[in-house]
Amino acid sequence: MEGLQQRLLENGCFRQEELVFWDCDREQRMRVAAILSKMVAFAGYDYDARGLTHQVLWENREVFFLSRAAIRIHDCPHAQEVLDITTWENGAKAAHMRRAYEMRDQRGRARISARTDWILVDPITRKILRPSAFRAKPVMDSDRALDCPETKKLALPGTDRESLGSRFVRWSDLDGNGHLFSGNYGDIIWDALPEDLQVQVPREFYINYSREAVLGDELRLEGCRSEEGYLVEGMGPHGSCFTALCVF
Repeated sequence: MEGLQQRLLENGCFRQEELVFWDCDREQRMRVAAILSKMVAFAGYDYDARGLTHQVLWENREVFFLSRAAIRIHDCPHAQEVLDITTWENGAKAAHMRRAYEMRDQRGRARISARTDWILVDPITRKILRPSAFRAKPVMDSDRALDCPETKKLALPGTDRESLGSRFVRWSDLDGNGHLFSGNYGDIIWDALPEDLQVQVPREFYINYSREAVLGDELRLEGCRSEEGYLVEGMGPHGSCFTALCVF
């Protein structure tokens, strides 16, 4: 275990293969929710391999919440494919700690690239902490090239919105931090999209997580078409919980 941790600290990456199977839609294409879920999982795998499990971080009162993500789908993976997934820390910017991902097939072709911004949070008080307050380890940076756009702030216009219904947060939506799991937002968004877009594979996907959604919260979903793509916002009891952009 010590040797593995040392190798990870030297190259700054965590890498592992995974089979695509349950992750797919009716066309056997990998769902956006599954991409988001793997990104969250691999961030955890990376820290687990370094001895920084969720329990250790919780006891230190330093846990990570996903704040923003930008995903480029070069060629959507399908069921029964094996992906070679790599993730690495990409420094810090303002209040965000950054992480990048690359998912390649067995021939070495890039299928999915992604960038994420995370916030450090005290899990008891829910207070946001600065990256400089992180005591567990130094935050690494990398100049590794990645064919993916940067994360960005999203907002729906004040007019021309359409109602996409509502969605209550259920028990099975929750993760170990007690809120709606970051990956599940992808399915919530796709279930709400207009039918002509649901069957399409996005070239890019962006999401901002603004507020936690917890058990019993009702998310009021609104959307609109823009020059970039289709925007979706989920409004909770205390304001916007998320905003996403699907680029087709």
